[in-house]
Amino acid sequence: AAAAEARATSAAAALSVSRRQAAGNLERKVSAVLRELGFASARLPVAVETRELGPSGADRVRFLFAPNPGEEPRPLAKIASGGELSRVMLAVKQTLARTDRVLTYVFDEVDAGIGGGTAEVIGRKLKRLAANRQVIVITHLPQVAAFADAHVRVTKTTTRGKTRVEIVRLPDSERPGEIARMLAGAAPSAQAAAHAEEMLRNARQPSG
Repeated sequence: AAAAEARATSAAAALSVSRRQAAGNLERKVSAVLRELGFASARLPVAVETRELGPSGADRVRFLFAPNPGEEPRPLAKIASGGELSRVMLAVKQTLARTDRVLTYVFDEVDAGIGGGTAEVIGRKLKRLAANRQVIVITHLPQVAAFADAHVRVTKTTTRGKTRVEIVRLPDSERPGEIARMLAGAAPSAQAAAHAEEMLRNARQPSG
């Protein structure tokens, strides 16, 4: 038992060294992607803390988050909003894209609280992720929706006290009209329609 404990302790120590090295690399790469996603000064430190030896080693790994300059990093799960969590997840998944075994990603409100320029960046990154796995995105921004391979419209109506939700996959012929509606409201102008067509054309271009 003593010999086995010594081997386990030695293995855990080596694992801790590897985890700390990987944590530093992950923080740098994710923080760089976060800047592209509209977080000008955000950091995502990965804390590797010592704990009692167990089946997964002698460490506890936590994601911390410092969205603004001068703020101390705090646990991501406790301080990030839904939109922030989605963007952090996008940054992490892009960084780990070559090694992540998850085949389906779901991003809910990944575009919350951002402008059109950043939304286009997010759209392109989501499209890149979708090249190798299924990506489902819930969005209200046309800049993000334009990059989808399949556009699904969700509507909710209430009739005689009953609520009905309808989900319809739009054919390509209806996508420009829906993008225009997302841009300009229920009765989009000719200019909005032209802008929608342009957005869809640009979204089909390779990102370079």
